[in-house]
Amino acid sequence: MSTRVRLGRSELQVSPICYGSWQASPKFWGEVPADDLIAAMRRAFEVGVNFYDTADAYGDGYAERLMGQALEGLPRDQIVVATKVYHHFYPDGHRHGDLSGKYVIEECHASLKRLKMDYLDLYQLHSWDPLTPLEETTEALEKLKKEGKIRAYGVSNFTVEQLRLARKVGDYATLQPRYSLLDRGIESDLLPYCAAEDMGVLCYSPLSFGLLTGKFDGTETFTDLRGRHPRFQGEKFKKLAAAVRSLQPIADKYGLSIVQLALAATLAHPAVTCAIVGTKNPAQIEQSAGAMGKTIEREDYYAVRNTLQD
Repeated sequence: MSTRVRLGRSELQVSPICYGSWQASPKFWGEVPADDLIAAMRRAFEVGVNFYDTADAYGDGYAERLMGQALEGLPRDQIVVATKVYHHFYPDGHRHGDLSGKYVIEECHASLKRLKMDYLDLYQLHSWDPLTPLEETTEALEKLKKEGKIRAYGVSNFTVEQLRLARKVGDYATLQPRYSLLDRGIESDLLPYCAAEDMGVLCYSPLSFGLLTGKFDGTETFTDLRGRHPRFQGEKFKKLAAAVRSLQPIADKYGLSIVQLALAATLAHPAVTCAIVGTKNPAQIEQSAGAMGKTIEREDYYAVRNTLQD
C-alpha cells in the first residue's frame, strides 16, 4: 500500500515524496529531454508518488504543458497536482511580479489549460508581491475555490511575518520553502509556525541541487545554475562532496542509498510533510520514492546533521 500523509489543514492526501518539475526550466537547468521528463512523471505514479508540483514560471508554461501531457490518462482522483502563480510573463521573455486579483484568476485558467485539467488540488503564491494587498489576492483565491477551480491554496518563499499576515486574511493551508540538511534556517521560525497552524510543508531542494546525492567527488563542473553556485566551487565543493560520501556507512546500516538517507532525514522533522525532488529520468524518481516510510534512529539523524556543516 502506498504511503500517504495529510497535507496540513488542506486535507489533501499526498505521498511524502513529491515530483518537482523545476528542472523542466531551460533557463536554469539547460535542455533536458522532454521524453525523459515525461517518462519520469509517469514512473513516479507507478512507484507510489501521487503528488506533483509545478509552476507557470518554469519555462514560461513549458513545465505545465509537459506535465499535462505526462499525466493525461492517469486517474485524476488519485493524483494531487500543485502549481504556482506570481510571475506575469510576456512573449518577449520579460516578466514581473503580479498577484493582482485579476491576474491570479486569469493565470489559474491558463494553468488549467496547459495542464489539461478542470481543477487544481493546490494553488500557491510563488512569492511575495509588495504591490498587491494580500486581501485582494486572497479574494481571488477564494473565488476560484468557490467555483471548484482549486481545492486549496498556499504560499511559497514567504517569511514568517508574511505567512502570519496570510493566515490572518485567508485559509492558507501550505508553505513551500527551501529546506535541506544544508539549509536549515527555517527550523527557528517558519517550521514552528507551520506546526502551530497545522500548515502542510512541502520543501523544495531537499537534495541541495544534487549535492546530497553522493554522486559528486568535488571536481565536476556545471553548465547549469550550479556553475555559479558557491557550494559547487573549489575547496568548498570538494569538502562538501567528501562529507556527503562519508555518510555511506549510515545509509548501508538501513539498506538505503545516500539519496534515500538524506530524504528520510529531511522528512524526519515533524513539521515537514513532503520533500519535492527534481528528477530528470525514471531511475531518479524510483530511487527517491524508496525513501518513503523509512526512518532512522535519533543518533544517526544527528550524526548526519553534524557531518553536513556548510
